[in-house]
Amino acid sequence: MNAEPERKFGVVVVGVGRAGSVRIRDLRNPHPSSAFLNLIGFVSRRELGNIDEVRQISLEDALSSEEVEVAFICSESSSHEDYIRQFLNAGKHVLVEYPMTLSWAAARDLWKLAEQKGKVLHEEHVELLMEEFAFLKKEVVGKDLLKGSLLFTVPRYLSFPTASPLEEERFGFPAFSGISRLTWLVSLFGELSLVSATLEERKEDQYMKMTVCLETENKRPLTWIEEKGPGLKRNRHLSFHFKSGSLENMPNVGVNKNIFLKDQNIFVQKLLGQFSEEELAAEQKRILHCLWLAEEIQKHCSSKK
Repeated sequence: MNAEPERKFGVVVVGVGRAGSVRIRDLRNPHPSSAFLNLIGFVSRRELGNIDEVRQISLEDALSSEEVEVAFICSESSSHEDYIRQFLNAGKHVLVEYPMTLSWAAARDLWKLAEQKGKVLHEEHVELLMEEFAFLKKEVVGKDLLKGSLLFTVPRYLSFPTASPLEEERFGFPAFSGISRLTWLVSLFGELSLVSATLEERKEDQYMKMTVCLETENKRPLTWIEEKGPGLKRNRHLSFHFKSGSLENMPNVGVNKNIFLKDQNIFVQKLLGQFSEEELAAEQKRILHCLWLAEEIQKHCSSKK
């Protein structure tokens, strides 16, 4: 990226929760990629006025404004598909927090629409920019997996996607709200097939456990478990066994710094045409595969209720 960009892309941030607030902060601070972006305002269903001197604008104005060329969609997952479609149809580039949609077919269609419009559609995956993932990638490369498991636990009282009807309506089935874990497994071990999936719910105890059995292309078993309930701590437990040894749990590999900013850098590189067609196609294939798996997991769990 050049220090002095020839032009800036006007940006609107849709949704000002945790992710949206971080996006606004990064856009307002002097970073190399932020120099290519000009924050025009934010869109929210709530009447908020200004936030840190950033003005609120209506969705209609954001869609119709020639000044706005890019939308950062940071709203709840259930609204992503509609926002993406509206902004692409209005001729805007789109960055969206994961999951892009709660449907594989919808994501495929939106990418086709982006291609027709000649616009960038970028799904954020900050979990792949974490220090933990970089460590795992180095540990896994070139090794022959025998079996593995990934367990993610979270306390129920946190403001975090749970299995309650309201939360599932907003953030999707646990396979979608927890798709970052699925993305880790696919990025580490390649495309996976679904063997079985079950969902245990005890609503009176505010407890949920999803257990997914997957298989690599070499028929190696991988188990993914999402567990949420009172008394649990937010934690990630992993166990990978290779022919050459084992990796049990994650060492302390450092603080995850500026992961949303790193994602913004990737998005700007796409705006500037600095990604090859092969790189973009591989990324799209991985994302669609994860969404397809999440949908299959939901179908399996729903059929056993």
